[in-house]
Amino acid sequence: MGAPRCAAPWGARSLGRSAVKIGVAGALGRLGRVACAAVEAQEDLELTATFARGDDLRAFAASGLDVIVDCTVYPVTLDVARAALDAGVPVVIGATGWSDDELRVLAARSEETGVPAMFVPNFSFGAVLMMRFAAQAARVIPRAEIIELHHDAKRDAPSGTAKLTAQRIHEAGAPLPPIHSVRLPGLLAHQETIFGGTGETLTLRHDSLSRESFGPGIIAAVRAVRNQTGLVIGLDAIVNEKLAACD
Repeated sequence: MGAPRCAAPWGARSLGRSAVKIGVAGALGRLGRVACAAVEAQEDLELTATFARGDDLRAFAASGLDVIVDCTVYPVTLDVARAALDAGVPVVIGATGWSDDELRVLAARSEETGVPAMFVPNFSFGAVLMMRFAAQAARVIPRAEIIELHHDAKRDAPSGTAKLTAQRIHEAGAPLPPIHSVRLPGLLAHQETIFGGTGETLTLRHDSLSRESFGPGIIAAVRAVRNQTGLVIGLDAIVNEKLAACD
């Protein structure tokens, strides 16, 4: 465990006594740096501790945190989530690569400990909306295929976003769509869901052009997780609140 190591390019904060204490695991990675900067830009949040390779995970989890944001990689993410729940700290998991069985174990552990957890395959609100639109389209045009494209350093394939999109389409009553994965230099995070009907196609595409697109979703998840129960998948509940506020 270490002191905060991330710069805050989005401006300085003025900490209040009631600031929520945040720990970021994987703070030196690409997503971790975005999480640190996003937290440090908020007046009501305090970046209290960070965890990186070689640090003491138990000490990090037991450092008086209110929320842990997990930006590590698989399989380290399994240990981070377990340590957070065992320490009684709500956790927001941004690492992918988890199997369905591992998510079921996480859900059971969250229920057993009474400590909430969020598993977020994609912190981009645009990606969340894309998945929602895909589920709606599947009710009308059920045949679809998914193409997900990511940078060549991404370890898991298919992506968590693609798998969740496929699940949402299937839950809408359509066949489970095939997923095609592309890993190339020059890409960041992109996905197309192509629906095919009689004489027509519909393409839903989302592009994350910089990792800063994940910042607002990270902050929204951090603020929401302590008020949730058990394991929550994705940012859909947060999007629902935003949409309801517009009605």
